[in-house]
Amino acid sequence: MVGRQQPRMQAVNDTPASFPTTSRNRVKRLHERGSYDHAAVFAVLDAGLLCHVAYTFDSQPYCTPTIHWREDDMLYWHGSSASRMLRNLRGGTPACLTVSHLDGLVLARSGFNHSANYRSAMCFGTARIIDEPEEKLKALAGVVDRFYPGRSETLRPISVQEAKATTVIGMRIEEASSKVRAKGVADDEEDYGHPVWAGVIPVRMVVGAAEPCPRLLPGTVRPQNLARYAEGARLDEALTRAQRAYEGKV
Repeated sequence: MVGRQQPRMQAVNDTPASFPTTSRNRVKRLHERGSYDHAAVFAVLDAGLLCHVAYTFDSQPYCTPTIHWREDDMLYWHGSSASRMLRNLRGGTPACLTVSHLDGLVLARSGFNHSANYRSAMCFGTARIIDEPEEKLKALAGVVDRFYPGRSETLRPISVQEAKATTVIGMRIEEASSKVRAKGVADDEEDYGHPVWAGVIPVRMVVGAAEPCPRLLPGTVRPQNLARYAEGARLDEALTRAQRAYEGKV
C-alpha cells in the first residue's frame, strides 16, 4: 500500500469528481439508475466488507470473494500466498471488483415487474501484488484499521511468517460506475386493479450481540471505538462510519 492517497481536486465549478465513462463501465440498461461520480461509487464500496473480484487467466474466468478496503481511489484486498490466481497477478492483470447490497424485495402484481432494491458498484483497473515490505505492512494494518480504526496499534505485531503467508493486491480504480434502485412497486398501469398484495419488504443486515472470547484476561473490556458495532446497528452504516473515521473525517 502506498500510504494514504491525496484526494483528487474538485473542478473549479465544484462539480463532483467523476470516473470517465467508457464501454467498460457504461450503464447500459436502466441507465438513469447509474452514476459515475466518485462519491456515489465510494458510498457503495465503503458500506460493504465483502467484494467479488473477477480475473481471466489462460482464457479461464475466475471470481473470488474477499474482504476489500479503500484509500481514495485505490482498492486493496488480500489472500493466501499459495493462491494460484494471486500468483498470476505479479505482473499486473486487468480485474473487475464489484460490491453489492440488497436493500429490499419488491413484489409487484406481475412476475415481470417483481424486482429488488439494491446498491452496486463495479470498478475496473489493473490489479498488482504489493511486494515492497513497508508498503505491505502498512496494507496489513489497513485491513484492520479500515474496519476498526486504531485497532492495529493495540495488537501484537504481525510476524514475518504471517506477512509471508499473505498476499496483498492493490488496484487503482481506472473506471467505475454505481447503480442503485431505491423505489417502490412499478406496475403497469392496467395491473394496479389486480387483487393481489404488492409492496416492498425491506432487507437489512444488522449487528448481533457481541460474544466475548471466554479466554479474555480479567478486566479486559470492549473498547469504546467499537461502539459503532453495537447490537442492532445496521452493518452498512457502521462500516461507512468506520471508513470516515479511518479517513480522519470524524
